[in-house]
Amino acid sequence: MLKSVQKVKNRRYLQRKRRVRGKISGNESRPRVTVFRSNKHFYAQAIDDTKGHTLAYSDGIKLGVKSNKEGAATVAKDLGEKLKAINVDNIVFDRNGYLYHGVVAAFADALRESGIKF
Repeated sequence: MLKSVQKVKNRRYLQRKRRVRGKISGNESRPRVTVFRSNKHFYAQAIDDTKGHTLAYSDGIKLGVKSNKEGAATVAKDLGEKLKAINVDNIVFDRNGYLYHGVVAAFADALRESGIKF
């Protein structure tokens, strides 16, 4: 029973991820900022989809933070500083199939507080 429940959760996550990703795209002036969260760590990167390059990234491992709301806010502040350094003020936010709740919402709020618009 447990394996079938996990299969359903994984399938629904992938459906959400494809649906969200099919509607958005980033370019050099307005990159796509995508997030990845695991049980232990939180990662974020800004991607130029026209060239397929990562413009800036930040991860919780190097910052020494956990995957909670405070850790996500720290990762967002770090990514916000890196985006300001390359003169990027506007982004497209890709929640990567995760629900806009908890850690992902805390990341987005902290990124807005650092001066990034989306």
